[in-house]
Amino acid sequence: MVPRHRRITRPPLALPRAIRRPFAVESRAVIRFFILFLVLQAALFGAELTPWAQQYFVVPWTNTLATISAWLVTLFDADVVATGKLLRSTASGFAVSIEAGCNGVEATIVLVAAIFAFPAPWTSRLIGLTAGIAAVQGLNVIRVISLFYLGQWNFDVFEWAHLYVWQALIMLDVLVVWLIWVRTLPGADGAPDAAPA
Repeated sequence: MVPRHRRITRPPLALPRAIRRPFAVESRAVIRFFILFLVLQAALFGAELTPWAQQYFVVPWTNTLATISAWLVTLFDADVVATGKLLRSTASGFAVSIEAGCNGVEATIVLVAAIFAFPAPWTSRLIGLTAGIAAVQGLNVIRVISLFYLGQWNFDVFEWAHLYVWQALIMLDVLVVWLIWVRTLPGADGAPDAAPA
């Protein structure tokens, strides 16, 4: 009798269970972060658009940004004044108006959502928010001042820097600040682990 050839079937290649489990847990954490990040942004951007937030937070914030920018500029150029959200040169008459999207509130909202969505201790979150908001708003002050002088020098360069360069740099600042914050969290590679409780 001639043996029939049996078809040998092999199970599909799969990672061992010990390896699969951490990937599944990690991917759930990433999905949780991403969904929470989007929900927080939607809630914060929605809240920002309310008349109450505009009146009691956004407008005062924008006026304060103009005042801080004018104060810094007057250290080397006494012909600059701030009136509300306007930064104006009394010598040339040129002025920039700090509008929504240029006041750093939207970039700050993205940073706040990213920090709150990421699983971290509350003290780390508060430290990250404080340092992160200072970094984003500090760069935004530099943005306003640079655009004020670019507009006086060349309006085409002002438009290009305003619409493309600074928009990208502010959001890149948010990303870099968030990545640095994540890197400093307890348990992150290179960061000291949290003390046992």
